[in-house]
Amino acid sequence: MRIFGQHDENTLRQLETVAERAERVALMADGHLGYVMPIGGVAAYRDRVSVVGVGFDIACGNAAIRTDLTLDDLAPDAGTGRKRLEKLADEIAANVSFGVGRKNRSDDAPMDDPLFEDPSWGALPPRERGNLREKARGQLGTVGSGNHYVDVFADEAGTVWVGVHFGSRGFGHTVASGFLALGQGAGWRDRVPEKEVLLDLSQPLGHDYWALMELAGRYAYAGREWVARKVVSLLGGTEQELVHNHHNFAWREQHLSAAGEPVEYVVVRKGATPAFPGQKGFIGGSMGDDAVIVQGASPDEEAGAETARIQRDALYSTVHGAGRVMSRTAAAGKRRWKTGEIISPGKVSPEMMQSWIARKGVVLRGGGLDESPHVYRRLPEVLAAQGDTVRVLHTLRPLIVVMAGANEFDPYKD
Repeated sequence: MRIFGQHDENTLRQLETVAERAERVALMADGHLGYVMPIGGVAAYRDRVSVVGVGFDIACGNAAIRTDLTLDDLAPDAGTGRKRLEKLADEIAANVSFGVGRKNRSDDAPMDDPLFEDPSWGALPPRERGNLREKARGQLGTVGSGNHYVDVFADEAGTVWVGVHFGSRGFGHTVASGFLALGQGAGWRDRVPEKEVLLDLSQPLGHDYWALMELAGRYAYAGREWVARKVVSLLGGTEQELVHNHHNFAWREQHLSAAGEPVEYVVVRKGATPAFPGQKGFIGGSMGDDAVIVQGASPDEEAGAETARIQRDALYSTVHGAGRVMSRTAAAGKRRWKTGEIISPGKVSPEMMQSWIARKGVVLRGGGLDESPHVYRRLPEVLAAQGDTVRVLHTLRPLIVVMAGANEFDPYKD
């Protein structure tokens, strides 16, 4: 068991419970309590997959595009530059759909992607197949709510990047909920407790879940890349490099056993980023903090033996973000869903959040108190706790952050 950073007792106890069922486990420095398996947790199984480990937002992940633009192209001076960034933020908010369950409102949304003809749709119950496929088609390229975002950054050289974070939307959530129920002997639409369900991949139920999980991965990749490229076009730039990865997914991977023999594991990373030697990843901080492009370390045989051992222990994984230190309710308080009426206040005030954003110089559209920088760890500290397993290639300063609005009523929720 490899644990990076410091964690509360409940998170560590949750990891220990997962370890009782898994072959190997690890916890990244951004870890915190989740459903059954901690966020930031990694678990390796033999021919089994954890439905709750992969989670409800199947294939949630990050994508970043390096453009041919520079900061001078977007904000040539302090006076007109701010207005230019504000206009671009408005254009992004107008062209990309944010909020839970919303439908894509862009004329060029990728609703005819070949993934909609994939045979894996046949793994769904016949009565669910058509409706879910059409729901997924309508939501492809929408961002969602919570900590999902579209950001525009400048790196240390002034090069402009676009970054996005979201997953497989209602499609992935429905698949996860359905197989969680089926795995407990209930019906597809039945509500069941959020408890561990390990599916044997050699059995029909596990085979079908795996097929749909991988389809949700394709769906999430298609959506993220369309949104990121849409924003690049709104900025007037062209794509130079794409860095893309999941962090709520399961992979069949070759690793070394304790005896040094190669073994195939099913590796579940719940809020953890794959970081094999040389593999790049995009890791966000918060709406008011820097993000980074990282690369899995490639240690040499002499100086890097210890780093290589730690990487193996971590199943070649790293953080996916800064990690929460405050729950949504603790941060924003309790409100009535439809009206936004405050029932009890939270620890973060609008003035606190806006002050942080103003100091950072970020143009913010949307975003609630439950996503304020105050509710997250600081990313440099989290990365430091991961040691030399990854190295930072670029530090990305946020210029524009666009998210779903606070307490936004969702007209498509039902």
